[in-house]
Amino acid sequence: MDEGLGNRIFLFVVNIIKFCKTLNYSIENKVIINQLIKSATSVGANYEEAQGGSSKADFRNKIKISLKEIRETNYWLRILKAIDSDNKFDELIDESEQLKRILGKISSTSR
Repeated sequence: MDEGLGNRIFLFVVNIIKFCKTLNYSIENKVIINQLIKSATSVGANYEEAQGGSSKADFRNKIKISLKEIRETNYWLRILKAIDSDNKFDELIDESEQLKRILGKISSTSR
């Protein structure tokens, strides 16, 4: 699979973590920040696992998990934006949308 995509996902995850460090760690944000970091890091981890999949079925399964996790990541980002209503979320939301489309395409064509 495309090493460029793996690097793109890696950078996205790093940017999510760096971004979360800038957020107010209030009681309200604590759960969302934790969920966002968990889902974002899972996107990358499952994509990496897919690259070393033991079979085509294993590859497809890990890509599907990555897709689910990027969808969840997008959800948490949209919640944070709705709470904060700041444009600082737009770049991360846009990248999560693009990754969602790419992983969705990989998932649908790997059948």
